[in-house]
Amino acid sequence: MVLTTDSVYERIARSLNMQGGLSHYYRLTFQAMGTRCSIDYKASPPSAATTYKENVCRWLAEFEARYSRYISKSLISKINQNAGKAWVEIDKETEKLFQLCDWYYWLTQGLFDPSALPLIHLWDYKMKHITLPEPQAVERIRASVNWENVQREEGKIFLPKKGMAIDLRGIGKEYAVDRAIEIAFDHGIKDILIDFGADMRMHGNAPQQGAWVIGLEHPKDPGRCWGGVALKNRAIASSGDYLRHIKISGKHYGHIINPHTGYPVANGSLSVSVIAPTCTEAGILSTTAFILGQQKGWEFIEHYHQAEGCIWTNEYIIQTGGFNHYELTKMAQ
Repeated sequence: MVLTTDSVYERIARSLNMQGGLSHYYRLTFQAMGTRCSIDYKASPPSAATTYKENVCRWLAEFEARYSRYISKSLISKINQNAGKAWVEIDKETEKLFQLCDWYYWLTQGLFDPSALPLIHLWDYKMKHITLPEPQAVERIRASVNWENVQREEGKIFLPKKGMAIDLRGIGKEYAVDRAIEIAFDHGIKDILIDFGADMRMHGNAPQQGAWVIGLEHPKDPGRCWGGVALKNRAIASSGDYLRHIKISGKHYGHIINPHTGYPVANGSLSVSVIAPTCTEAGILSTTAFILGQQKGWEFIEHYHQAEGCIWTNEYIIQTGGFNHYELTKMAQ
């Protein structure tokens, strides 16, 4: 495991660029967890900025090495490889992470399900699909997806059925954002914006001595922003299928799967953006609302404490009552 962590750290370090700006603000950019990452933060003296850079990158390397399903020696891969065979020991942080999974599985009534990896494989948007999967195949694989069937005892976990597999997609990157900001607080850093693949959390002041300004991508015109929000001490995450999808017989099938049905979501939603206290909450809420659809998704966000959201569809935009408190510009379709 140490060798894997070291190799991931070396890969992150090779992609790392650190720039110093005015008023003791620094910017880190690097690749980790399969995505583009950046951290903007204020630290003084310069040695404090360097210490945080090294510590947060080391933590991220350990996190990716432990939880990436793309690393054959990771803990997640070991758990999946032992499905139907044996219990696997887990550490305290992994127990904490799985307890979060328990909570959000309950909160979303199973729409967030870390055991949905077999369905993700079936509908892998990176592969070429000529025809739809047979309904019998979808149902057979869906029957193996149920977080409640995963067995856990203190310090260990077991997937009781061969073919079961777990993945932290939907919570892992967001959890990493929250941990990276906690590490910053431990280093005395209070003014910071963390962006891991557009999952963001910010605290304190931006370099312009005000709220952090975040652009919101236009789902009908990717690469262009339809507007922006100004945030302090909040997180924001967006979910949508306008970038990651497949087409079969001319029909659009997105990468977000409804574990209740076994099929990709197709309810007319294009994207959902959610503002919440933590990035983990924002990510779970945005994806769940996307699966639920416009009305139920809006209600889900509206009823969640301290959360606000905006849902784009092919025909209109719907937002919760307090979303406009953060808006900088008018929305335009």
